[in-house]
Amino acid sequence: MKKQLSKAMLAMLVAACFQNAAAAWPERPIRLIVPFAPGGNVDLTARAITPGMSELLGRNFIIDNRAGAGGAVGSEIVATSQPDGYTLLFSSTGSLTIAPVVSTKLRYDPVKDFETINLASNVPVIMLVPLSSPAKTVKEFVAHAKSRGELIMGSSGNFSTGRLAGELFQGITGIKFTHVPYKGGNPAMLDLIGGRIDVMFDQISSAIGHIKGGKVRALAVNATNRSAELPEVLTMKEAGVAGVEAGTFTAMLAPAKTPRAIVTRLNEDMNKVMKTPQVQQNFAKYSAEMIGTTPAASQAFIKAEIEKWRKVVRAANIKEE
Repeated sequence: MKKQLSKAMLAMLVAACFQNAAAAWPERPIRLIVPFAPGGNVDLTARAITPGMSELLGRNFIIDNRAGAGGAVGSEIVATSQPDGYTLLFSSTGSLTIAPVVSTKLRYDPVKDFETINLASNVPVIMLVPLSSPAKTVKEFVAHAKSRGELIMGSSGNFSTGRLAGELFQGITGIKFTHVPYKGGNPAMLDLIGGRIDVMFDQISSAIGHIKGGKVRALAVNATNRSAELPEVLTMKEAGVAGVEAGTFTAMLAPAKTPRAIVTRLNEDMNKVMKTPQVQQNFAKYSAEMIGTTPAASQAFIKAEIEKWRKVVRAANIKEE
């Protein structure tokens, strides 16, 4: 009985300490780990948001780029950090929803080891074909693929969002591609422009210059809404293929067991910052759709994305390298 009582008192004492810490937070700068190199989409999105959050919180956000293992290195650092609100993660699709279903070596769980604070943005994937393709629409492309047999699909890598978007498209339409993974999106795009591959699913932010420059043809965007940058391009659902939404989202997370008061404050401030004209203009530069929601909705989204990609990976028999 005494042991049970002492355990209960200890738990209450720990909870009280966390409540007091949360009430005083933040008392020092906040480290925001971006698990990718500077200059990329995730890094730029983090840098667009943090100045406004620093102003609202009265403390600096120090961005710490910890690239490595597709985002796993930086993610693990945050997963094992103290849940005190002073070490946060700003990551994306690859490390949060794709890596968990293709890798057996991860030392963190994107759901169990983090408190999801908010979703920041989403850069949709867009379906592209070379100008030499006879297909002007998605329906024409599907008919062409079925009449010709397997077409060649290029991607920026085996586990890229574009590759998985292509696998999802195949599963729903019943057509088959021969997948060719490239070492990055640029060489794949060059081969698409040259007509050496038949189709590619790429991020709008990477492809938009080639689309507007008339080098490739966009058939549809894998999103629920049309892109503000390419309003003439149909969504996949409008083009006749529903259920193939895909993109690269960004999100802010904290270590599991971070006090709810801190998570709520960060969420509210992040939503305020994302409504400012300056941040909206920055997001538009990257062809990013602004999200901004609640912690619960953010976590539910990540869980749903993990399950979606798990089914795709299993169906396509994609193996860990």
